[in-house]
Order: sequence, then structure tokens, then C-alpha cells
Amino acid sequence: QVQLVESGGGLVQPGGSLRLSCAASTSIFSFNTMGWYRQAPGKQRELVANITSGGSTNYADSVKGRLTISRSNAKSSIYLQMNSLKTEDTAVYLCNGKRVAATGWGTDYWGQGTQVTVSS
Repeated sequence: QVQLVESGGGLVQPGGSLRLSCAASTSIFSFNTMGWYRQAPGKQRELVANITSGGSTNYADSVKGRLTISRSNAKSSIYLQMNSLKTEDTAVYLCNGKRVAATGWGTDYWGQGTQVTVSS
């Protein structure tokens, strides 16, 4: 049973920084892509950033230049460094791992989420 466990959320003032971590119970090489999504109250879940097993990254336009995704294969973890935070970044942040079989069938794995609140 694959488990993804997030940590690092909390309350921060606008302009502040946080670093989220996601630890996987298995090697992250087993995922084609890992990433961070977020869901604010009353809004749909959206992709924040993802990173492939080869290290290629992709970001939502709203976070480019402020948030940075990275990975540590040795620690089976991914991270999200969040700088210059804005009130609109307030949401539950969820870690995701995607596996795509040779048939093309994909499977998503999710963490339980960590709350990030940006407020003065």
C-alpha cells in the first residue's frame, strides 16, 4: 500500500515562506510524475507543480517564480519551496504520485493534505 505523507504547512504572513515535504513509503522512481495540487474552499483542485522521474518540472502560471518543486530520490521525497506567499495561496496542499502502465492506464496516489494559510 503506497502512502504519501505531507508536512510543513502552517500559518504565514503575506510575503513569507514555507517549505512543504512529501515522504513516500516506496521509491519515488516508481512514479512517472510526482506533484503538488491545492484545493481552496469552494474551488476545484488545481495543479501547482509537478516533476517527472527525469527531473523535468511544470508550474501553474500563478506560482511561477515564487514556488519551486524539487525531489530527493535518496529520501523518497518531494518538496515545495514557497516564497513570496500571497493570501490567494491559502489552500490544502496535496501530494500526488502518478504511475502510468505500459497499457497507458494511469493510477493516482494522494496524501492526506496539509493546510497552508496566508494571512496577516
